[in-house]
Amino acid sequence: MPLAASENCQAVLGLRQRKSLRVASDPAVTGSPPSPAAPRSPDWFWTPLGLVSLLGFATRFYRLREPPHVCWDETHFGKMGSYYINRTFFFDVHPPLGKMLIGLAGYLSGYNGTFPFQKPGDKYEQHNYIGMRGFCAFLGSCLVPFCYLTVLELSKSLPAAMLTAAILIFDTGCITLSQYILLDPILMFFLMGAVLSMVKYNSCSSKPFSVPWWFWLSLTGINLAGAMGVKFVGLFVVLLVGLNTIYDLWELLGNLRFSLVTLGKHFLARVLCLIVLPFALYTALFAVHFAVLNRSGPGDGFFSSGFQSRLIGNNLHNVSVPEFLAYGSVITMKNLRMAGGYLHSHWHLYPEGVGARQQQVTAYLHKDLNNLWIIKKHSLNTDYLDPSFPVEFVRHGDVMRLEHKETSRNLHSHQHEAPLTRKHLQVTGYGINGTGDSNDFWRIEVVGAKAGKLVKVLRSQIRLIHLATGCLLGSTGKTLPKWGWEQVEVTCTPYQKESPNSLWNVEDHINPRLPNISLDVLKPSFPEILLESHMVMIRGNSGLKPKENEVTSKPWHWPINYQGLRFSGVNETDYRVYLLGNPVIWWLNLITIGLYLIMTTSVSVSVKRGIQLTAEHEELSQVLLRGGGQIMLGWLLHYLPFFMMGRVLYFHHYFPAMLFSTMLTGITWDVLLKFCAGSLSGSVHARKVYNYGIAMLILLSVYSFYLFHPLSYGMVGPLASDPNSPMSGLRWLETWEF
Repeated sequence: MPLAASENCQAVLGLRQRKSLRVASDPAVTGSPPSPAAPRSPDWFWTPLGLVSLLGFATRFYRLREPPHVCWDETHFGKMGSYYINRTFFFDVHPPLGKMLIGLAGYLSGYNGTFPFQKPGDKYEQHNYIGMRGFCAFLGSCLVPFCYLTVLELSKSLPAAMLTAAILIFDTGCITLSQYILLDPILMFFLMGAVLSMVKYNSCSSKPFSVPWWFWLSLTGINLAGAMGVKFVGLFVVLLVGLNTIYDLWELLGNLRFSLVTLGKHFLARVLCLIVLPFALYTALFAVHFAVLNRSGPGDGFFSSGFQSRLIGNNLHNVSVPEFLAYGSVITMKNLRMAGGYLHSHWHLYPEGVGARQQQVTAYLHKDLNNLWIIKKHSLNTDYLDPSFPVEFVRHGDVMRLEHKETSRNLHSHQHEAPLTRKHLQVTGYGINGTGDSNDFWRIEVVGAKAGKLVKVLRSQIRLIHLATGCLLGSTGKTLPKWGWEQVEVTCTPYQKESPNSLWNVEDHINPRLPNISLDVLKPSFPEILLESHMVMIRGNSGLKPKENEVTSKPWHWPINYQGLRFSGVNETDYRVYLLGNPVIWWLNLITIGLYLIMTTSVSVSVKRGIQLTAEHEELSQVLLRGGGQIMLGWLLHYLPFFMMGRVLYFHHYFPAMLFSTMLTGITWDVLLKFCAGSLSGSVHARKVYNYGIAMLILLSVYSFYLFHPLSYGMVGPLASDPNSPMSGLRWLETWEF
């Protein structure tokens, strides 16, 4: 059913202009105006849109202040919003846009960034948290009209769009996820914005390069940058739009009316709006991120020394040191793995039974005098501070020794196994007053350098290769037991030659015989810190493994609503909020996916066998295959990749895919009921079948919401396991913990 606002645009990518959908020639079935020739009132478009939008906002903003304490991941993202207000640098595994917007919402609503967000349950008291919650609720509310308009554009059916909106409005899971200071509503806002814009510019394909066409194409690119700027899973919607664009260009290539020049214009327009524009905006997000977070904070240690030197308040900021390493220099070496520590030693020995009983060498995450090492030549014991001895710089490929300044023992390795990591060799401190043996010799290599290259403080990435065994000095990231003061294990590894675990950089550098330079000249450029931040985020994501007793879930749990997430409260006196999808809605969505596959298979086989369809059924088939196909592809792209992820997963990761399954439900049941109505001979029966079917599904969503709404809006009193609880009869699965 065409929209008044887009009568001049095609409904679906690749579809030719057709008549409006009709079933049994009955306008009541399709929800269309009484006569195709009758002028359409603007109210026909705006009234239903206003109604679903109003309900969406009402359900998301209801009791938004409750509970007045920190819930679930508000601990993280509220704290990160505070960091932006205070301009304090921090580290997170996600890109910065979502946290920046949360911080901006808090700042504009009067929050001063002083609440600590230490743990769930902490009361907000006088702190103004409602602005940040309200911002997330606003974006979560926008998902309702976005999905409504997307389905309306794809199906041209008002009832299909209304059914989709009703399912989304009354889903308890979507309500809960929208009411708290989280990244999910922000991510889904940009994701659905990109899908709606994509569908809109597809529908304008009959008028390419018009103002609406450029508007929707550009808006698609802007939303892609937004989705990627909130979380890396925004890549899934980028892939969806990319596949749509490839199909679009392939169809244009087959249209012989277009010259090669015209095809080139189409190609360049998409490159400009869907690649260049999103990339520029995404890069600009990080430029703002780095400009705002310019003060030293808890995220410093995750980044390289060069990165830290640009942060106000960091011990490397505005410091002057010699630029190139020389023999006799006193240095600290920092491991380049995420949260890598400094090469460290102390007087304590390895205990009995742990390799050789020699001095411990570890990685330590904090500044300490025991992090200092003296660079010495492998064959000489010289007083490098003697002015008569010429200054000799350390070069790529040199063989040298590192003497621990506090204990005068050399960095050493041998054939004994490392304390924690099998097949790695033990690293120790050995010798007396700098005198040891040939197992103290290490060859220094600068990554990407040629022989003779000088080693630069901060900037050079170096490897230390043990001369006798050929292994590399590295940090495994494993925490030693109490005998190792719970510091990080350092080993000599025969593997991971290009791994950051075996790469180091020189941070502190003391040599009175060399001229000092300001570290400002060694600060990394914006492209370098942009690349480094992405490498750290990727490593951080891959390092997110389940912790002991942590509630996690598996992807197959999600569509069946197997297990929810406790947002707040654990006993009958607590205000309890539980993230769980409306069971009736989620199971309806799951059934619909199977139903859609059966229907598309039947239609495809019928067409292949040459069965002639009526004009009405052909239109319905096109909506099912083209419109429903785009939505089905979106669901697959936002769900299947999680089966291949090794990181820890949670229930809330499914909600972007849930949006697609909800839209698919609206389209599929609309088409199915029209098929059923069209098979009836009497128009009165057709009208009843269709109208009653849609109404029953909407009422089912409303009634199930009435039953389960305490999960979203909070409940106090007996737990569901107590027979006296009003929720006791609704615990349909044992895994539901409300």
